[in-house]
Amino acid sequence: MKVDVVKVAGLIRQAAEAEILPRFKKLSRDQIREKKPNQLVTDADVMAERLLTRLLTEVVPGAVVGEEAVDGNPALLEALNHPGVVWVIDPVDGTGNFANNNPRFAVIVALVVDGVTVAGWIHDPIPNRTVIAEIGQGAWRDGTRLKVAAEVPLPQMTGSVKKRGKVADCVLHVARRGSAAHDYLDLVTGRQHFAHFRRLMPWDHAAGVLIHVEAGGHAAMLGGEVYTPVLHADGQLLLTPGPESWRQLAPLVD
Repeated sequence: MKVDVVKVAGLIRQAAEAEILPRFKKLSRDQIREKKPNQLVTDADVMAERLLTRLLTEVVPGAVVGEEAVDGNPALLEALNHPGVVWVIDPVDGTGNFANNNPRFAVIVALVVDGVTVAGWIHDPIPNRTVIAEIGQGAWRDGTRLKVAAEVPLPQMTGSVKKRGKVADCVLHVARRGSAAHDYLDLVTGRQHFAHFRRLMPWDHAAGVLIHVEAGGHAAMLGGEVYTPVLHADGQLLLTPGPESWRQLAPLVD
């Protein structure tokens, strides 16, 4: 399937400008809610997802797996287990940051066809920059092809992990700052070497994994399996510059 990735990027920017940016640093208390313990949702999440759902399905009709819609109807996730076109949407990745006036948030969109992610977008609304990848076509930002960092020895690596554990003693620096989208942006622009994730919701990772691989990176489940945009409830995902650094890091992050 061929999609106009630049047109889709424009629609994502349109949604961010209409529903997200006007609410940044302007949310009232009643516009921020806790949908689960330690999981916030804001009016920006809900309204941006509604607009994106309409805009994207007008371009390419298909099912939609959006984070906020799935919260109300978990059965929507089943669309990823069946043949067909599925838009996967995280309207505000890093909602906690957004609600606390921290600019480290983004919009993530993936296009999945027959269980395979064929295109992905990560839009960073504050600088108004979008990273785009199409399967087999590389990862791009503003006409510049992106490349992950080179493989380096463990003591020179920086990365993102939720649990520091053994890996923190073996690498230069680890941190996590509340947005999977920004972890992926840091990976594909060479600002960090690796990232490890345990909570593998498709709206957080379908686009990012494709973008990382198209930027020359290596991504695999901790057991060695290829990541796919279905629910890996108990899985762990490790992304690195290449297979050798993956083999070195995998025993340290488990």
